[in-house]
Order: sequence, then structure tokens, then C-alpha cells
Amino acid sequence: MSPRLSGKAEDPGVGFSRTERHEALWGPGTPLVGMIHLLPLPGAPGFGGSMEEVTSRAVEEATSLAGAGFDGVLVENYGDTPFFPTKVPPETVAALAVIVREVVKETTVPVGVNVLRNDSLAALGVATAAGARFIRVNVHTGSMFTDQGLLHGMAHETMRSKAYLNADLSVLADVLVKHATAPAGVELTSAARDSWLRGKADGLILSGRETGDPVEPEPLRSIKGNLPAGAKVWVGSGGNPDNVGTLLREADGLIVGSSLRVGGVAGAPLDLARIGAFMDAAARS
Repeated sequence: MSPRLSGKAEDPGVGFSRTERHEALWGPGTPLVGMIHLLPLPGAPGFGGSMEEVTSRAVEEATSLAGAGFDGVLVENYGDTPFFPTKVPPETVAALAVIVREVVKETTVPVGVNVLRNDSLAALGVATAAGARFIRVNVHTGSMFTDQGLLHGMAHETMRSKAYLNADLSVLADVLVKHATAPAGVELTSAARDSWLRGKADGLILSGRETGDPVEPEPLRSIKGNLPAGAKVWVGSGGNPDNVGTLLREADGLIVGSSLRVGGVAGAPLDLARIGAFMDAAARS
């Protein structure tokens, strides 16, 4: 195991550390963030023809999740399959900006943006224009083989653009993201250290192999044990009433999607009974 740094030395010259940014955004405790799986947007094969329908469902889901006690929501263009590998078209950026702005206006919790598959610059632009507080990036450093082909991390562009825009938001980066395979020789803890120490992500996300797959505690502990003190590691998939207590004790944040929806299926409508069961389990932990 690599020696842990103090937590300050890894942010040389930065007056407001990443740990402090996390605490300023989320406060004490372990934040719970609920996913908003958007219906297909204009230009996507499945678009139903009504932006009003997409927007109203997103706002309804955000208010439901916030009302249930979630600390934040993450808006994602989940219905836009097949995904562009990197740069999404202008109509997608425009639609996301409209939707995210409405979600921000109608909720009081922090709102995040993830532009699938890996358009971090679009996410930054949407978040900055719409008033969101964080973004998620699937491949921030390194490379991953995906169903969109080989994706390369663009941390150098993302973090410089964040500085250029003077964007007061957090960048949460997946480590060996789900629905992907790492190149030969890539190891989880070293990939996490690269993303934190060299990619300068504000937080890391560990997920299962696919959407909805659970995360085991041991890899989570391994990542945290090999990072500087104060580094934030989130769980990005598989949270459910059975494991939420363990995950809340081990992780610094939890992003939940599939288990809150009808049948436990990502993209399905929210299920208020499932949401209630999840929050009850979280409260007991």
C-alpha cells in the first residue's frame, strides 16, 4: 500500500482544497444522490417529439427525490442510445441546458450533469449555464474499451476548461467505468491514484460492471487506502436497501438509480414504494 499524504500536499497552491469543496457542497455525512434518467432527447432515435414531456418528467423526478430526502440529483441523457463516444451534437447540449435549468429552478438540492458517453466539456458548459453544481465524467484519465470504441480521458481539457469558465463545481470521475473494459495491465488502485493525483478530479466513483451492479466493500476500501487522506470516493451503482448501510459506512457519497425505479430497471419511471424502502434502510444505518 502506498503511503497516504496529509490531504493538503496534494493540492499545492490551491487555497480551497477538494476536501473542503466536497464539505462545502454536501455538508457533513455521506450524501445520497438520485439519478434522473432522461427520456430520449431531440436527435436521438427514440425521441418522442415533445421536449415538454422530457422536461416535465425530469422536474417531477427531481422534486420527488429531493422530497424523499436525497441530498442531490444527477441528470443524465440515459435515453440517447446509441451514444456518441465523445462530442455530442448541439441539439443535445441545448436540450440538456433547458432541462437542467428547469430542474435547478424547481429544487433546492445540488444538481449534477452527466453527458453520455463521455462529453465532459458539454457537461461543463451545461452545468455552468444552468447553475448545476457538479458533473460526472465516465473516462477522466486513461483509456477504456467500450461499446462506443476506445475512449480516452481528457482530464487536461476538462480541468483547464473548468478553470477558464471559473466554474464553481465539482468533477466526479469514474474509475474503470462500468460497461467498459480496461486495457491489459491497468489496475484499479493505480487508476484511482492517477485520476486523483494527476487528473485532479474532485471525487472518484467506483461502480459495478454494468448499470445496477453492486459494488463490493473490499475494492472500495482498497482505493481509499491508497489515496491521500481526505480523498473522496463515491459508489456509482448497485445501491439498494440491502447494502445501503454498508455503503454509507464505507463510501463518501452514493449515487442511486436503478433500484429506485419500477422493477429495478434503469430508465423506468420512479417507484415511490422503492424510494421509501431505500430511504428507510438508509435511515436505519
